[in-house]
Amino acid sequence: NNGGMLAFGPDGYLYIGAGDGGGSGDRYGNAQDPETLLGAILRIDVLSIEAVSDAAAPYTIPADNPWINQDWQTADGEAIDARDEILAIGLRNPWRFSFDRLTGDLWIGDVGQNQMEEVDFIPAAALAPGAVQPFNFGWPILEGTHCYQSDDCDASGLDAPVFEYDHSGHCSITGGYVYRGAQYAELVGAYLFGDYCSGTIWATTPTAEGWNTAIVLQSDVQISSFGEDENGELYLTAFDGTVYQIGVE
Repeated sequence: NNGGMLAFGPDGYLYIGAGDGGGSGDRYGNAQDPETLLGAILRIDVLSIEAVSDAAAPYTIPADNPWINQDWQTADGEAIDARDEILAIGLRNPWRFSFDRLTGDLWIGDVGQNQMEEVDFIPAAALAPGAVQPFNFGWPILEGTHCYQSDDCDASGLDAPVFEYDHSGHCSITGGYVYRGAQYAELVGAYLFGDYCSGTIWATTPTAEGWNTAIVLQSDVQISSFGEDENGELYLTAFDGTVYQIGVE
């Protein structure tokens, strides 16, 4: 569960997806421990004058990162100093994430453990300069919206996914992109993502009642990643190395 996705955000900062460090069930408790950089989305500045001129400190911390000078209260009431690089915690394996090129919203596909896969969402307003908010997506207290460590758990203060699906024929989410291309009007504004085992591709769109998610394509490939070109058209890569452009009939 190493994560490893890197992407620059609309704000020019580098975002890093870090898994919980491996081991079934986050056995070391990293995803709920902000003293570590694991099980988290990190936000750092690698382009500032200070970052590029100091070899000993190859990055700096954006001044509006939400955990700067903040203590984290543990379950037993202990206050610990959270790492300043952190934007969001409570992630198992944020294998792929992306920014909506129009709105700046951040979408995260977080790979689950035994039962659930999930799509997490950070709106652009929560990343606004000077108003960046912290997020906790719940792992390993929750897997999706379901208690993981026990049959009864306290989910207060945790950020729920916008969509989850179980392992009935599926196994591992591959996060994608919001479609902003010109070839398929019916997909514009929809977040497309897939499952590695089933080859299923879903589209999630916001509605007045919440989020609407539907299957838009059932492929027969092992979806390992998605890509976006300069025109906003989307592609997927299969485990066998083949690249496909995504479209609808």
